[in-house]
Amino acid sequence: MFALADCNNFFASCERVFRPELNGRPVIVLSNNDGCAVARSNEAKALGIKMGAPLFKIRDIVDKGHVAVFSSNFSLYGDMSRRVQEVLQKYAPSVEQYSIDEAFLDLSGMRIDDPDAYAKEISAACRRLTTIPVSVGIAPTKTLAKIASKLCKQYPKLRGGCYMHRAEDIEKVLRRFPAEDVWGIGRRSAKKLSAMNVRTAWDYVNLPEVAVRKQFALPGYRTWLELKGTPCIEFEDMVEPRQSICVSRSFAKEITDPSILCEQVANFAEGAASKLRAQNSMAQEMAVFAFTNRFKENAPQTYGSRLVVFPEATDEHRTIVSASVRAARELFSPGFGYKKAGVVISKLIQKEAFTRSLFSDAESELREARLSDSIDSINRTYGRGAVLFGVQGDGKIRMSREHQSPHYTTLWNDIPKASVK
Repeated sequence: MFALADCNNFFASCERVFRPELNGRPVIVLSNNDGCAVARSNEAKALGIKMGAPLFKIRDIVDKGHVAVFSSNFSLYGDMSRRVQEVLQKYAPSVEQYSIDEAFLDLSGMRIDDPDAYAKEISAACRRLTTIPVSVGIAPTKTLAKIASKLCKQYPKLRGGCYMHRAEDIEKVLRRFPAEDVWGIGRRSAKKLSAMNVRTAWDYVNLPEVAVRKQFALPGYRTWLELKGTPCIEFEDMVEPRQSICVSRSFAKEITDPSILCEQVANFAEGAASKLRAQNSMAQEMAVFAFTNRFKENAPQTYGSRLVVFPEATDEHRTIVSASVRAARELFSPGFGYKKAGVVISKLIQKEAFTRSLFSDAESELREARLSDSIDSINRTYGRGAVLFGVQGDGKIRMSREHQSPHYTTLWNDIPKASVK
């Protein structure tokens, strides 16, 4: 038996945690550079604001509907996600974080007298301890648990928890559940299903096994079995280390100054190094790239990239940042306005598998390792960006964030202040 905990309208809900006056008011969160709506509260959805709608196209709705608009604040969202995960870990021996706002719980072997009440208890605990509304679905398979969690969002009377297990109840739900909304059915599969006149999840379940295997291969067959109540998608409570790490952004304004481009690339590289160290990996290569605005057809265009091969695999902040800055200086071409840049570190190995070369400077490496450890420790304690390299400038990425909320839980200066009279 599995549970799926899904945070409702997560980014918008995070913005409401420290702004309770926003409860009941339409809220949207924008993408990088305040471009499109990437999260919407239920009230914003009711106004007709679509996912991915550009802000300039919905400006009238925003103004007339008194919609609260926020720039993305991923430091806040990441920390709130961590808090929700901590709550969930109290309710199951194994938790698989599927995304920033979703997690599977393995309930196998647990003695739960009333799974429906248990789902509601988990949801209530998340709301009480984090203020984030969470929909919890429990079912015999992960796919059915995902569907059960969606029912909680559609029907408030379920009070955040739903246990779906009886065959007649599953059939009733699948008969009305769109096939393209089933977890595991992508766009290509959805097109195939439409051509086969398969509209609902129940239609998909009733396809012959031979047809499913032939048309949708092993992933589609697993989804088919899961919908029929046979668990076959493995539970992964251990997160596999990423094989590459990319940090890139589009800039609010085009960059024509090489020093500013280097500053931005240095911030990307420092962020990539932090992620690398967090998963206990080391990098053997790094690519640095930057390009102009391809949508400006009449403007001069260029794309520059440089590959850095480290003499030895490394996870040291200073080594990675300094190499990225050298690469950025090399690829910069005068006369162009750079709109986007990024850093990709690759050929990653686990730290315990690293073997130093015979000619490595052990004393120098020890100093660098201590420096990186100190940076990590200070930034964990006082918030990201508490310690910076000089080449990073103020540590801020040049993006349009006119509506960003404070970093309530990750920066000391942004901690909410309360006064008692």
